[in-house]
Order: sequence, then C-alpha cells, then structure tokens
Amino acid sequence: MTKKERALRAVAALKQLYPDALCSLDAQNPLELLIATRLSAQCTDARVNLVTPVLFAKYRTLDDYCNASLADVEAIIHSCGFYHAKARDIIGMAQKIKSDFGGRVPDTIEALTTLPGVGRKTANLIVGDVYHKPAVVTDTHLIRLANRIGLVETKDPLKVERELRKLLPADESNNFCHRCVLHGRAVCTARKAYCERCTLADFCKKKI
Repeated sequence: MTKKERALRAVAALKQLYPDALCSLDAQNPLELLIATRLSAQCTDARVNLVTPVLFAKYRTLDDYCNASLADVEAIIHSCGFYHAKARDIIGMAQKIKSDFGGRVPDTIEALTTLPGVGRKTANLIVGDVYHKPAVVTDTHLIRLANRIGLVETKDPLKVERELRKLLPADESNNFCHRCVLHGRAVCTARKAYCERCTLADFCKKKI
C-alpha cells in the first residue's frame, strides 16, 4: 500500500468515526480564534476555553485589544501559562492587524506568520477554519498519528506539513487534522496506542 492510499483510507475511516470535525477551541470570530490559538500553546484547549469567556467579554473589538493594558490581559490569561509573552503577543497582533491589514485577520499563511506569536500551526488553523483553504495543522496529535500510520517518517512540523499536503485531498486536509486530534485524545494516545479498538488498525504500520 502506498502512502497516498494509506492516507485516503485514514481520511475515510476518521471521517466516518468523527463526522463533525470541529476545532475544540471556542471562538465566535477570526480574531477570537487567533487569540485562543495563541493561548493554547503549551496549554490544554480545555483550560483556554475556561479563560477566553472572561477575556472575550472584556475585549470585544480589535481596538479594545489594541488599547488593552498589558497587566490586565496578563491577569486574565495567567492560568494559561507563559502569560507575559502571550499577553504581549495578543496586543501586538491586534495592533499589527490594524496597522498592516486594515483591521482584518489575514487569510494567508505568509501574512499570518508576520503577526507576533503566530507560527505556521496557528496560521494553518486560521486559513483552514476561517477561510476554508487547504491547511495542515501540525499539532502533536497529528504528528504522532501520521508517523504511526506510516504517512511520514519525521517529527519536524514543517516537514510533516509539506508531506501531508502531498498526500491528503485538499478539501479534506483541514478536517483530517481536527479528526486526528480527536482520535489522538481518545484512542491513539501519546501514552499508549489502543490498537485493539482503533479504526485504523487494519492498515496502520504500527499495527502491521
């Protein structure tokens, strides 16, 4: 079986198992999703979803973030960890969106990665979830599953992204990444792969 064939089987299997492939971060607009994703770095999505309602209630517009007090933002997001850098980036990205992008969250990876604290993982999430363009969000679950299934043989996020862009159907790539997160939490975990109840076991390289 080729990697392409294995990828297509994985896409189909996970689509059937998780038909509703949604981002686990709660957000109502592109700016909120961008901020929530920045907060999720080295922090659980569950924790972020506990913090963002307070943040989003206080800061409702781009200008609110542009003019926000660093200390106030830090106090709200403190439990997400690395709050000094995250607060600085949240205010900085809002200011740059206003000054360089006319107040609109950019729709390309190249533009998004010019924002403070935004790497390719975050940029891919915004491009895919907000603007519905082909995207590969290389979080730890995706990297682990892609290696175990046999789609890639590297843990380098950029290399994983480039390889999967070649293998995954463009219109399925973003949702496939979300489904890998769900499967990585429920079945193919970092601590143990529960192959006996895995829908991918029949063609997973780890199993065979």
